Amino acid sequence: MKEQVKMLDARTVEVSLPNLDGYERIAMECSASFAKIGGLIKERIEDLKTAVSEACLNAMQHGNKRRSDARVVVTMFLGDKDFSVSVKDEGDGIENIPRDIDIKRKVENLEPPNGMGIFLIQQLVDQVEFNEMTDGGHVVKMVLKMEN
Repeated sequence: MKEQVKMLDARTVEVSLPNLDGYERIAMECSASFAKIGGLIKERIEDLKTAVSEACLNAMQHGNKRRSDARVVVTMFLGDKDFSVSVKDEGDGIENIPRDIDIKRKVENLEPPNGMGIFLIQQLVDQVEFNEMTDGGHVVKMVLKMEN
């Protein structure tokens, strides 16, 4: 298994990863490095890394259902006013997006941890879209605004 990195243009980088635990770190570091080049502040880069990691883990575990032959494609775009990351898996989307998560009950193990990754992503990015479907699968798109 190998990862593939492509510079699609001066503002877009794509990373294709095998569906293996640990490879989400490559997406984290690539997105962090690219965002840093673009001027995203340090605190927001940490938010980005966590959101990208959670989206990749969800894609690997839930979207691709841990299939070893599947891939996760992460596309990063550096805009003038924002930085966006799309994470695509080969799945059918999220059937029920968790709403109104009671984080305290989950932390205290009174409820199963399902939906924690989605909750974290929603808290850490400025905009997120779930269930964008393409010919190749399901996409989660996350956007962080650039701080001046």
